[in-house]
Amino acid sequence: QVQVMQSGGGSVQAGGSLRLSCTASRVSDCRYEWAWYRQAPVKAREFVSDIRRDGSRNYADSVEGRFHMSQDSIRNGVYLSMNSLRPEDTATYYCKVTCRSAYGGSHEVWGQGTPVTVST
Repeated sequence: QVQVMQSGGGSVQAGGSLRLSCTASRVSDCRYEWAWYRQAPVKAREFVSDIRRDGSRNYADSVEGRFHMSQDSIRNGVYLSMNSLRPEDTATYYCKVTCRSAYGGSHEVWGQGTPVTVST
């Protein structure tokens, strides 16, 4: 079973930047896919961005052009660089790791969540 650990985040004023980190334990037959989601108070969890195995990236319209997701193959993880932050970006951010087994099947593991607060 893959284990996921998140770090980063915190509080920043509007217009500022933060970077989130997500790493996963290595499992020999896993082919990893990575995604970030966020959940604001009293709102449903929503998609932020992902990296597919072919390296392509997708972003929610609300963060396109401001957030950038990158991969760190040495640490087996990903970063989410968040720029031009807005108060509406305030949420708990979750990393989701999908392990696709080379032998078939897959499973998802969520990180513990990282709070991000953007003040005016």
